[in-house]
Amino acid sequence: MGLQEIDAKMLSKMFLAGAKNLENKKEWINELNVFPVPDGDTGTNMTMTIMSAAREVSSLGEGASMESICKAISSGSLRGARGNSGVILSQLFRGFTKRIQEESDITVGVMAEAYEKAVETAYKAVMKPKEGTILTVARGVSDKAKELVEDGCDDLEVFFEKVIAHGNYVLSQTPEMLPVLKQAGVVDSGGQGLMEVLQGAYDAYLGKEIDYSISEPASAGGPAVNKSSMEVQAEAEIKFGYCTEFIILLNKTFHLKMEMDFKAYLESIGDSIVCVADDDVVKVHVHTNDPGLAIQRALKYGALSNMKIDNMRLEHQEKLFKMSEKSGVPVSVDQVKPRQEPEKAAEPPKDFGFIAVSVGEGVNEIFKSLGVDYIIEGGQTMNPSTADILNAVDQVNAKTVFVLPNNKNIILAANQAAELTTEKDLLVIPTKTIPQGITAVINFVPEMSADENEATMIQEIANVKTGQVTYAVRDTVIDDKEIKKGDYMGIGDDGILSVGSDINAVARETIQEMVDDDSVLISIYYGSDVSEEDAEAFRAEIEKSYSACDIELQYGGQPIYYYVMSVE
Repeated sequence: MGLQEIDAKMLSKMFLAGAKNLENKKEWINELNVFPVPDGDTGTNMTMTIMSAAREVSSLGEGASMESICKAISSGSLRGARGNSGVILSQLFRGFTKRIQEESDITVGVMAEAYEKAVETAYKAVMKPKEGTILTVARGVSDKAKELVEDGCDDLEVFFEKVIAHGNYVLSQTPEMLPVLKQAGVVDSGGQGLMEVLQGAYDAYLGKEIDYSISEPASAGGPAVNKSSMEVQAEAEIKFGYCTEFIILLNKTFHLKMEMDFKAYLESIGDSIVCVADDDVVKVHVHTNDPGLAIQRALKYGALSNMKIDNMRLEHQEKLFKMSEKSGVPVSVDQVKPRQEPEKAAEPPKDFGFIAVSVGEGVNEIFKSLGVDYIIEGGQTMNPSTADILNAVDQVNAKTVFVLPNNKNIILAANQAAELTTEKDLLVIPTKTIPQGITAVINFVPEMSADENEATMIQEIANVKTGQVTYAVRDTVIDDKEIKKGDYMGIGDDGILSVGSDINAVARETIQEMVDDDSVLISIYYGSDVSEEDAEAFRAEIEKSYSACDIELQYGGQPIYYYVMSVE
C-alpha cells in the first residue's frame, strides 16, 4: 500500500515527473496528428505549456507550500499555453489547482474533486466542445475517480492505477467517437498527451527513479561555435542593462490574475524574469533599462525590501578590461561603451491597434503595409503562447487592440490573453487563416467603433475560403482519400480537397473545389520553396481557367506550405 495522502513535496515531484514524461514523448505525440502534414505540433504545444509551469515549480525549491506550487502550476501553464491542446491542458491545471490549493494534504476524495473541477473548467473554456478529444479523456478520468470514491476506495495507489487504466481505455475509444481519427488510424493526440502526464505523475508517486531537473528553453540559433571566453564576452550584447531584484511585502491579496498582469508588465520592460508569489511576499527578478518602472509598478501591491540593482554593462566593461590585461588583447571602445537606448517621449495611446500572428517575410510585409502594429512570428510551425500575445499587447500603444490569430489552433490562446488583459480592450477576431486575417484588416474602418469594426470583420472573414498546399509525411486515409508519404495535399477549411504527385495539379484542383458562381477574387501567396518563375506560370494557368475572377499573386515566403490560396 502506497502513501494515503500527498503533501506539497510529493505534488511537486509528481507534477515535474508528469512534465518530463510528456516532454520525452512529444515527438511521438506529434506524429499522432490526424493530418499527415509536416507541422503536427500537439506534442510540442502541450510540452511547451507544461514546461513553462514546470520551470516555475522547479524555481520554488524544496519546502514550498501547496498554495505556492498550485499558483506556479496555474500561472505558468496559463502564460505558457500554446495551441488548442496547450490551452485546454492549462485550463485543466487551473481547475485542478483551484480545488487543492487550500489543502495541506491530498486524499483520494480531494483528488477526485480536483479532477472534477479540472474538467468543469476546461469544458467552459471551449465554446464548442468536441467529443473524442482530450476533453473526453479528461472527463473519463474524472468519472472513474468519482466512481472509485463512491465505492469506498481510499488507497491512492489503487486509485491512480484504476484511473489511469480507465483513461487509457477512453483514449483507445476516441477513434470510435471521431471518424476522422478512425480513418487516419490514430487516437486523439491531446488525450494521449494528457495520459502521459498522468502516467509520469504516477511513476513519481510509486517512487520510480526520475530525473526531476527542468532545463531552460533552448535558445534560438544554430549549433554553438567554439570561441575563446574573450571573444564571447566581446560579442555579448546586453539589451537590458540593470539587474533588478526586490521582494514585495504584500498589502493585499495577490490573486492569480494580478500576478499574471504584473508578469506581463515586467516582460514588456525587460527579460530574465522571475516572479514567484508565496503567501505574503513576492520575489521579483528582472533585467531592464529602467528599474524605476518595475519598482513603481510593484509599489501598487505593497512595500519593498531586499532591493538590489546592478549595472550589468559596467560589470561587463570591467570583465573585458581584466581579460584584456591577462591576454594582452586590446579592447575597442565600441566593446566597452554603454549601449544608449534612445528615450522615447510618451505618446498618448491611439484608439485602435492591430496584432497579427504571421510567418513568412512576404506575408509579414503585407500585414505591416496594411497598418498592423505588431507581428508575432508564428503560425502553422510554431503556435505563440498566451504570454507571447500578452507581451505583444504591451507593445501596442492603443486603447483597443485587435488580435488576428490567423490559425484555428491559436484562437484559444488569444482568447485566454484577452481574459487576462486589464489595461486595454483586447478583441480577438477569430481568423483561422492568413487570407482571413488580411481580409479582416482591409475591412477595418477607423471612423467606426470597436464593436462595429469587430462585427464587420467577423462578417467579412466568413466570405473567405482558404486552401493550402503542402506535402504528406506519412501514409494515411483522410476524407476517403488515400494519401502516400511525399504526396502533395490541398487542405481546405474543412478537410482535404486534393491529393496527388503534381504540385500544380493539386493546387489547381484545390482552387477548383473552392470557386463557385459568386467568386470574384482569387489570391495566391507563394511560399519560400516556390520560385517566382514557377509562381507566375501557375498564375497564368489560373487566369486562363477563371477569366471572370481577378487573380492576385503575392510573395508570402511562408515555410512548409507551397501555396496559400483564397477565394472570395
